Amino acid sequence: MGLSTSERKQRIRRRIRKVSNGTAERPRLSVFRSNNEIYAQVIDDTKGTTLVAVSSRDKDLAKEKGTKTEIANLVGKAIATKCKEAGIEKVAFDRGGNLYHGRVKSLAEGAREAGLNF
Repeated sequence: MGLSTSERKQRIRRRIRKVSNGTAERPRLSVFRSNNEIYAQVIDDTKGTTLVAVSSRDKDLAKEKGTKTEIANLVGKAIATKCKEAGIEKVAFDRGGNLYHGRVKSLAEGAREAGLNF
C-alpha cells in the first residue's frame, strides 16, 4: 500500500532539510501552509533561532481581503521587507514538503518581487 498524504509530506520535508540548511549568511526561508493560513519564517539553523516571522494572521495582513493566493503573495512581500530591515538579502527557500504551486509559489514570487534573493 502507498504512503498517506501526511507520510509523503514528511518524507519530502526530511529530504529537503538534508539539502537546505540556514546559516548566518544565508538563512532558511521556511513556509508552512495550513488549510486557511500561511506562515513564513527566516531561520538560522546554526544558532537554532528564528530571525524574522510573518503570517497571514498578523494584524496588518488579517484585515486584507482576497483569495488565499493573493494573501500569500502579501505575506511574501511582508517577509521580504522585514528581512531587508534585518539586513538579510539572500535566503535558502524551504517549501516545507509542499509542492511549488499555488500559495507556496505565490509567497515565493511575492518575496522575489520585494527584493529577496533565493
